[in-house]
Amino acid sequence: MQPFKTLTSTPAPMKVMNVDTDMIIPKQFLKTIKRTGLGVALFSEMRYDEQGKENPDFVLNKPAYRKSEILIAGDNFGCGSSREHAPWALLDFGIRCVISTSFADIFYNNCFKNGILPITVSPEDLDKLFDDADRGSNATLTVDLEAQEIRGPDGGTVKFEIDPFRKKCLMEGLDDIGLTMAKAPKIVNYETTSKIERPWL
Repeated sequence: MQPFKTLTSTPAPMKVMNVDTDMIIPKQFLKTIKRTGLGVALFSEMRYDEQGKENPDFVLNKPAYRKSEILIAGDNFGCGSSREHAPWALLDFGIRCVISTSFADIFYNNCFKNGILPITVSPEDLDKLFDDADRGSNATLTVDLEAQEIRGPDGGTVKFEIDPFRKKCLMEGLDDIGLTMAKAPKIVNYETTSKIERPWL
């Protein structure tokens, strides 16, 4: 998992409430178990028309936001079914941080396990961030995980809270497998000792 420390990007404003996981990655794309290749299908029902052509009004199809790594979204982002493909699709597109006033619990947890930082802010702060994002490529945000703050283009800052353990895992690039592998010497020592002390097992 790629470590997350600081991220500077033009933020994409998605002023939609209750974006569920089926909107993020529709069910027909869930057949794969690979974490790559899903970015093209991210928000597909909003990004493309029935002929598969891009919808020019959708935020991520606009020139200023095509390479956005920060998504600013409405309340209750990631609700619906508990599909891990949702953060996979966001990450494969290039989104490393999602900012909202609230997230569905399972989606929120899945983000951390896949290297995406979900940030919860107040409605007032979200409105300020939307204002910054509306300026397009003329404005960038910097998300500083260590300082736990979002710095705007005009010098303003928004502080955010995060669980210390999750912060550590993101900054060190540790997913569940990485956390286990960090204990590899202890695991090997246990297995070696166990074979000596209980050879009948």
